Amino acid sequence: MKKSFRRLLLISIPALAGIIAALPARADAYPSKPIRFVVPYPPGGPLDAVARMLADKMKDGLGQVVVVENKPGAGGNIGADLVAKSAPDGYTIVMGAVATHAINPWLYPKLPYDPVKDFAPVSLVATVPNVLVLNPDTAARLGIGSVKQLVTYARAHPGRLNYASGGNGSAGHLAGELFKMSAKASMLHIPYNGAAPAQLGLLAGQTDLMFDNMASASQNIRAGKLKALAVTTAKRSSLMPELPTIAEAAEDKGLAGFDISTWFGVLAPAKTPEAIVNRLNAEIVHALHAPDVKERMARLAAEPAPTTPGQFGALIQSELKKYAAVVKASGAKVD
Repeated sequence: MKKSFRRLLLISIPALAGIIAALPARADAYPSKPIRFVVPYPPGGPLDAVARMLADKMKDGLGQVVVVENKPGAGGNIGADLVAKSAPDGYTIVMGAVATHAINPWLYPKLPYDPVKDFAPVSLVATVPNVLVLNPDTAARLGIGSVKQLVTYARAHPGRLNYASGGNGSAGHLAGELFKMSAKASMLHIPYNGAAPAQLGLLAGQTDLMFDNMASASQNIRAGKLKALAVTTAKRSSLMPELPTIAEAAEDKGLAGFDISTWFGVLAPAKTPEAIVNRLNAEIVHALHAPDVKERMARLAAEPAPTTPGQFGALIQSELKKYAAVVKASGAKVD
């Protein structure tokens, strides 16, 4: 009887060990190893810089190193797809953005991931306002000193004005398309190979106006090299509170409710346990409230915007609906 019991025990222990190994890691034991934080864009931009700030802050609370890994390509799709197809255990996360989760699904005919079904939202991290800027000489020559005057001129002179952007399907391009749709005004789109060349073209007077990222435009605005009319967000920016919103400045020109910005936030693969998502959320929210993080983000013109996982998921859904119409109107496609 004892021999039979010992034999059964010897057979059962390996089987039990296999079952335990197959079970998901307990949330209270998480994390037990370094976390891979994928940034789907090259190093150096505001999104990458904020991801590195977060990684540095989160390591203390999590008790593990958070390793930032840049995986650029295909407008952010390569890095996002890598995380979508990773194990849902909380050890691989991504800094998604308005492009990867709201614009690209309509811009690319064959997106390798589903922006909603393949991810578990953790928290929105930041918003970066866009700002409507003109070449100062053009503004003076045409007598355009406000958004209202811009719309009036564009309606009276269809196709006469042009606006620069970093390329077809870029945030600046789609902001211009939403502006045209809302104001019922005609302007010609001039795409450049990147936002920096587009801004140089505007400064040189090659183009008339641009919906630029505040992070890159603010220095030239303060130096008087660009004339800022308004921010593109629903609320004024704390970074330049003197600038009205487009909705405010346009008054009765059909732009009420105009709201478009660059945003980014953290997502995990779908089916990541809720307890792990909440743990990551708590660490991100804590990091974003740190005074030194707020100060460093302000220098990048990025405004901290922590949310719950549910709030971030709702934002992605609403932004997807918005950009479906805007991308369709723009006619932009990327093969």
